[in-house]
Amino acid sequence: MISYEYSLDFARKMDAEDPLKDFQSQFLFPKIDGRSAIYFCGNSLGLQPKAVEEYVQKELHAWADKAVDGHFDGEQPWFSVHTRAKKALSHIVGAKEHEVVVMNSLTSNLHALMVSFYRPEGKRFKILTEAGAFPSDMYMLESQVKFHGYSPDEAIIEVSPRVGEHTLRTEDILNTISEHADELALVMMAGLQYYTGQVFDMKQITEAGHGVGALVGFDLAHAVGNYPLVLHEWKVDFAAWCSYKYLNSGPGNVAGIYVHEKYADNRELNRFAGWWGHDEKERFMMEKGFKPMYGADGWQTSNGNVLGMAAHQASLDVFEKAGMGRLRTKSVLLTGYLEFLIRKISGETGVLEIITPEDPEARGCQLSLLIHKGGKAVFDEFYRNGIVGDWRNPNVIRLAPAPLYNSFEDVFLFAQILERSLAKFA
Repeated sequence: MISYEYSLDFARKMDAEDPLKDFQSQFLFPKIDGRSAIYFCGNSLGLQPKAVEEYVQKELHAWADKAVDGHFDGEQPWFSVHTRAKKALSHIVGAKEHEVVVMNSLTSNLHALMVSFYRPEGKRFKILTEAGAFPSDMYMLESQVKFHGYSPDEAIIEVSPRVGEHTLRTEDILNTISEHADELALVMMAGLQYYTGQVFDMKQITEAGHGVGALVGFDLAHAVGNYPLVLHEWKVDFAAWCSYKYLNSGPGNVAGIYVHEKYADNRELNRFAGWWGHDEKERFMMEKGFKPMYGADGWQTSNGNVLGMAAHQASLDVFEKAGMGRLRTKSVLLTGYLEFLIRKISGETGVLEIITPEDPEARGCQLSLLIHKGGKAVFDEFYRNGIVGDWRNPNVIRLAPAPLYNSFEDVFLFAQILERSLAKFA
């Protein structure tokens, strides 16, 4: 176990030994008062890889030179643009290539997947999720159960932390699944909770859901590219994610889905179809009768966003070079260093409390700080000193040192700013 030190020499020594140290130079950093910021906000929007401009320009030139012929002509025809990301995404989420595809946006994808995997019948109509889920997920679930004629208060079961605790206990999730065994149609929750930074035990939750006859899906917005996933091995039924957080693909950019291969050739599943999900060998025959593509591709509706996918691919190629294994190793060390320094500096001041689990296996790179004194003024003080984090009402600051572009020296410099800032509020 590493012995952390609050010193610049220690931070620089860790950076010198970091096999991923050169990746920081491949990203563009925002500036505050003319100086490059220390950016701990990849949990909200990842930084832009420098290669994005080249990747997008290439497609702009293809559009200019070929126009409509770009769909079938050239080095990378747009007809198959959705296939480029499959290899990298399969590595990132632990799936087979035919189980993943890039398409649409996160919440629209969840709605599309719910058509197939939320199939209420008789007394089995309830959905289990975590209390305090991200608002878009809450709205999606509410509208889905209403669409089927149920009241959200009756159909949605929310699992809450115990009194005095901030995070969920796995045993409480599993016990709730067991308690509602005959009523559950679906377990649909985050893989990594956006507010607390807690990673849920997706393997155990999936096994428990399947054990009572329910299907299981996850919103991986804060987990993808951040925490090691093995969706196929866990036998998760479906999942969806965005690409603009840890995947660094640009604001509001294309999202992705995973569908387990046991559904790959199931044409009986309900789905809202579109022509890009139709058998590509017959797509341009323009005939009636939807025939879904094999695997996740069969959930596509429209042709791909070529420019968005180009930006996405620029980041995915960086991930392929770095490797999720090495990223995770650094993430554990980097987040551990941040935690060590926060606890050392905040001490008994009573200003802040880390509400993210201490166990590295139960978190990604995000630490959520509950502010007990000073409120948003603490966050504003960080920003004035060059720290870009994320404020969430009513009183949480989220900090996410991303292993692709953050360094141990970044964390040390933040600690110095933290020390000066806390002196104002303690």
